[in-house]
Amino acid sequence: MEGQKFEGQQGERTFEHQDSLPALPVPSLDETLTKYLDSVRPFATDEELAHTREVVRRFKEGVGAKLHALLLRRGAVRQNWLEEWWLNKAYLESRGPQQITGNFGGPGPYLEHVWPPKAGTQLERAAILLWHHLNFWHLLRTERLATHRAKGVPLDMHQFRMIFGTCKIPGEKCDSIVCHFKTEAEGACPSHVVVLCHGRIFTFDSLAPGGDILTPPELQSQLAVVKGRCAAEPEGPGLSVLTAGDRASWAKTRQHLLSLCAENVEHINAVESSLLVLVLEQASPSASPSDYSELQSWALAGNARGRWGDKSYNLIVFENGTCVSNCDHAPYDAMVLVSTTSYAENTLKRDDGVWVGEVPLRPLPQPKELRFRLDERILSDIAHSEALYNRQAKDLQVVSLAFTAFGKLLIKQRGLHPDTYVQLALQLAYYRLHGRPGCCYETASTRKFYHGRTETMRPCTPEAVAWCRAMQEPSTPTGRRLELMLEAFDKHNRLMKDCENNKGCDRHLLGLLLLAEDEGLPVPELFRDPSFTKSGGGGNFVLSTSLVGYTNTLGAVAPMVPHGYGFFYRIRDDRLVVSVTAWRSCPQTDGERLYHAFAAALHEMQCLALTRAARL
Repeated sequence: MEGQKFEGQQGERTFEHQDSLPALPVPSLDETLTKYLDSVRPFATDEELAHTREVVRRFKEGVGAKLHALLLRRGAVRQNWLEEWWLNKAYLESRGPQQITGNFGGPGPYLEHVWPPKAGTQLERAAILLWHHLNFWHLLRTERLATHRAKGVPLDMHQFRMIFGTCKIPGEKCDSIVCHFKTEAEGACPSHVVVLCHGRIFTFDSLAPGGDILTPPELQSQLAVVKGRCAAEPEGPGLSVLTAGDRASWAKTRQHLLSLCAENVEHINAVESSLLVLVLEQASPSASPSDYSELQSWALAGNARGRWGDKSYNLIVFENGTCVSNCDHAPYDAMVLVSTTSYAENTLKRDDGVWVGEVPLRPLPQPKELRFRLDERILSDIAHSEALYNRQAKDLQVVSLAFTAFGKLLIKQRGLHPDTYVQLALQLAYYRLHGRPGCCYETASTRKFYHGRTETMRPCTPEAVAWCRAMQEPSTPTGRRLELMLEAFDKHNRLMKDCENNKGCDRHLLGLLLLAEDEGLPVPELFRDPSFTKSGGGGNFVLSTSLVGYTNTLGAVAPMVPHGYGFFYRIRDDRLVVSVTAWRSCPQTDGERLYHAFAAALHEMQCLALTRAARL
């Protein structure tokens, strides 16, 4: 997205192609089961693989064929047969605490230029950042944000409606999402922001009485009022901590909170309908991160009082002017945040990070504090949620480091795909560190289809494992290692293209499983077979990975499983920057060791690539 043009062509509207996008296709059952069997091979013995083949045969000829026919009927009457299922199963039905394991976090893209960490810059930078985000919101409101395209074909933009004015609402059995965003053509929508500071909650309108966006000096004056009051008065109760608890408990507490008085109803609506939550983190050494690892750690698992975990966007600014984000993953995928922060970065660079406009003297209403009526039950629930969150946060290891030996330019000069390069290096690193293949999830975008989100690309292919084994066997000739590496590259690239066309296996299998539940059938044998879980099925991938783009924006997620890793990365012309997460309570995993094994693998692959170049 580097160098992306953010404003669309004259006359083109951001969402105008939505209704003309193709429906999400239902994959072929034969192709899905063939891909699934292939993905199982690295994790099964010969005997186990023979058993799984028989399980797949029975599924294909029996209940699988029946379920697939039902899925084809569903696909014939819905533009996206997966959308509702995926939203519920992947995000809204989970009942445990979601803020660390379900949200994604990341710094703003300002650490490397324009804005080095500097004490006392919190309010100025927060105001300029907020102003750029409000301008991005205005681009969406007026439908002037350029429609994303792949090879000239428009992509789905629906997720961009979800970044502002959106909130997840807790339910005892299933959460829901409420979005207040509207384009100007659709009508009015909320324009206020919420500010969290010292456990207290404030709000003010981001628009002046005439309807234009407040300038950075005006926004800074509003934030100064908030910070001044918080410095002079006691810390607040930290109501936002409740969003870090388990979902059923938070749902019950929220209902109780609303029942106490009408003001509580008004205040909770103000938070949930706000454009975004801006957090002014309090002054302390630990609240002023200055490197990638500190930023990512705070983004994912920082102060629970400094984020409303159900909001689609929390923008968190520290005393030294650095910033991070924490976002609910349910409404949208990371590419929305990447686009938003890339816009802010580009406009910041254009103006050297300072406000170059006028300083108006318009009188503005002061920020309003949302003072909730609380009782002992709610205060007790806050304490319980905070203790639970802090235990989980302390357990999360976050390592974010830059590999600066080379980047995209050199990899492409070798005729290799940069993303595949990273994925194969990770496979080799995991294989060396743990002595076995690592079942892996990589995000593949399906946005060429109506309301498309993602498919699972499984990078731990038999070809990748064969190459890893060859790299571990000293007697394997260099030429053979190169040959196996190129075969692994080809396989990965083909699978990624298939997944982007919704021809993976995971989403199709999920649909068949959910149809079995809907029909009141027993769970099919395929999903009870040990090979299903060993290969990552059912959300059991030990490596949870995603390329967040070719920009300065980076993010992070927690591991999917207790013995796994989260691995997000960005690829720039001259470097690769990665964020690795692991659970400290698992003695077998260590994010720093994985990173160093990964860096070593990158260098070894470059040596093989040089051998190839010499042959050409």
